[in-house]
Amino acid sequence: MINIESLALKKLNKSGLSALVGWAKEEGWNPGANDFEVFWKTDPDGYYGFYLENELIAGGAVISYDGQFGFMGLFIVRPDFRGQGIGKKLWYLRRDLLVGRLKTGAAIGMDGVVDMQPFYEKGGFNIAFRDERYERLGQKMAVSTAISAIGTEDFETLLDYDLECFGYDRKAFLKNWLLIPYSKAFKFSVGNLVKGFAVIRKVNTGYKIGPLFADNDEIAEELYKACLSSANGQPVYLDIPVVNGGAVDLVKKYKAKYVFECARMYYGKPPEIALDKIYGITTFELG
Repeated sequence: MINIESLALKKLNKSGLSALVGWAKEEGWNPGANDFEVFWKTDPDGYYGFYLENELIAGGAVISYDGQFGFMGLFIVRPDFRGQGIGKKLWYLRRDLLVGRLKTGAAIGMDGVVDMQPFYEKGGFNIAFRDERYERLGQKMAVSTAISAIGTEDFETLLDYDLECFGYDRKAFLKNWLLIPYSKAFKFSVGNLVKGFAVIRKVNTGYKIGPLFADNDEIAEELYKACLSSANGQPVYLDIPVVNGGAVDLVKKYKAKYVFECARMYYGKPPEIALDKIYGITTFELG
C-alpha cells in the first residue's frame, strides 16, 4: 500500500499528458492519436497528477478557459494503483486547484461516468443532462449543396457559433481542433450565414464526430450525413445530449446503436448554452 499522504500534486509535462491519453486509449475511451497535441495547445498548464518514484500513477485535466470557465476530464488512476484512495485525493486536489485558476464564481464542467456520478455530486457537482454515445458505420450518401469544407476564412464566424453552444470563448482549442490531422470539418451555410458545423476525426477505433452544432434538425442531419460519407465503412461515433430531442431522433433515424453514457455535470452555475443547437458534444475530456 502506498502512503497516500506522501503523494503531492505535480504539473504534467507534454509527455505526461501523452501518457494520460494513452491510458484513456487502454480504458476504451477511444481518443485520437493527435488529441493530446490539441489538448496541450489549449492549456499547457492544465494537467496534473501524482508521481511515484518519477513514474506517473494518476492524473487528470484541470482546464481553464481564460479564467471564465473550467473543465475537468481525463481523470485516470493507473489500474495497478486503484483501490487505495489515490483517486479520491487526486480528484479533490484537482477540483480545488482549478477553482484557484478561475475567476471568483466561475463554473466548472465535467462529463461523469454513471458509476462515479454519486461521488462527483458529493464533491459539489450537479447533473445538467445525460450524454449518450452512439455508433454506426459510415456510408456514402448524397448531402445538401449547402455543405462545404471549413476554411481558415470561416474561423471568426465559427467562433461566434461555438460560443453560443459552448458558452465560453475557446479560441485556442477550436483553431487547432478544426485542423487536427486525419479529420474533416464541414459547415452548412446559406449565403454568408453559417447555420451549423461539424468535425469528424480519426480515433483509435473508427471516427468520432464532435462537435455537431446546427440551427435545426434538418441541418444537423445533413452535417451528420456529410460526416458519415467521409468515413465510408468505418465505425462512426456521436455523443448526443439526450435533452435535445432532435439529436435523439437523428441517431434513431440512422439506426445508430447505443454504446454507453455519461452526464454533463457542473460545479457552480451552469453556462447559458443553446442546447437545442447541440446535436453532438465536442469531447468528454475538454468539454
